[in-house]
Amino acid sequence: MKPGLAKGTRDFSAEEIQRRRLIIQTLQNNFENFGFQPLETPSFENLSTLTGKYGEEGDRLIFKILNSGDFAAKTNDEFWNRKDSQKLTKEISEKALRYDLTVPFARYVAMNHGQLNFPFKRYQIQPVWRADRPQKGRYREFLQCDADVVGSTSLWQEVELVQLYLKSFQDLKVPVQININNRKILTGLAEYANIPEQIIDFTVALDKLDKIGKDGVIKELLSKDIAEEAIEKLSFLFENKSQIEVLELLKIYFADVEIGKKGVEELEFVLENCKKLGIENELVFDITLARGLDYYTGAILEVKAHNVQMGSVGGGGRYDNLTEVFGVKNVPGIGISFGLDRIYLVMEELNLFPKDSVQKLQYLFANYGEKEAFESLKIIQNLREKNISAELYPDAEKMKKFFNYSEKRGVENLVFLGEEEIAAGNITIKNQLNGEQKTISQNEFLAQF
Repeated sequence: MKPGLAKGTRDFSAEEIQRRRLIIQTLQNNFENFGFQPLETPSFENLSTLTGKYGEEGDRLIFKILNSGDFAAKTNDEFWNRKDSQKLTKEISEKALRYDLTVPFARYVAMNHGQLNFPFKRYQIQPVWRADRPQKGRYREFLQCDADVVGSTSLWQEVELVQLYLKSFQDLKVPVQININNRKILTGLAEYANIPEQIIDFTVALDKLDKIGKDGVIKELLSKDIAEEAIEKLSFLFENKSQIEVLELLKIYFADVEIGKKGVEELEFVLENCKKLGIENELVFDITLARGLDYYTGAILEVKAHNVQMGSVGGGGRYDNLTEVFGVKNVPGIGISFGLDRIYLVMEELNLFPKDSVQKLQYLFANYGEKEAFESLKIIQNLREKNISAELYPDAEKMKKFFNYSEKRGVENLVFLGEEEIAAGNITIKNQLNGEQKTISQNEFLAQF
């Protein structure tokens, strides 16, 4: 059987893992410096926990897990014969791989809200799974890095999360732009255009503007039975206007639309205070930004990297009602996510990783036989206790294999401990970088660490 990878998954080499760790450690340090606490949740949840939270498109991308045993035995014959996949799914699958980290977090908060100290700030770095079509920067298994705050409606949380984004990307040396919008503004636009019951169709289509263009969005809106009159009222969304011009237009159009007014007020608060903090060029109001997830209720954010063709490298928003579906009301929340895989690709394309990403083995000991190997291991044990990486070449074979192995591993120093060195209490070391070779006492060698 020829081995192969499942579509949308990857293996990671030592260099890739080291580079990913660099990103993860940078994000983790910033999360904790901003007061977030770590949390982990199971890789799979009850299917009922996940469905109905991401919209129709999102629900289709959830990886369902078949029930154990003979899952088909108890299915309804009528559903089976009709090939009714929706109803069959409920009978053959009770669990699913998590689609994101936000809904499991909301479930955690709902289950533990009596013990949590609000506002509760958590970060989470774990893999998620989506049955999406794989492409550059998009995989079916990938790592998400989230930071969320629940238990506060303060708009200062939005400001702080913008700061967190910028600090993290500055540390990674990735130049970015943060686009911001407000779900209340989108709801207000739907009311203004008299299509409140079609807001999901409207926002999902609008969110694709940068991908399919004005004509593509209008075509999709018409296919969802949104009236031409409504599309005409919203036509200013497709015009190239400055954020100030758009905000002024919204204030006029929302004269009788309270939720739209509230959205503009919230947006202006964030924009104005970020500007006072010196965040101006990096934060841009984008009226077309919708992020098609059903649970957003306020600010929505999306981060894009400069100087590289890539989708968003981060995104998030406010979700004041998410825990209500789990029976717990009045727990407002806001969160952001970093797309580690896309950040990796951006840094790779922009040559932002250190040249020596892989930690090299510092000392490799040659193997001359049983006695010499034992004496080498005694020194290696001492080195490892001092947190120095060291290894014994396992086979007492021709030195050519030893040298080939050391070259491919990129070992910094070769160590030779033969009969003469053991008898004299010495050790011979060759530095692979400069070619220098010296013999010193074992005590002197160990004393330098």
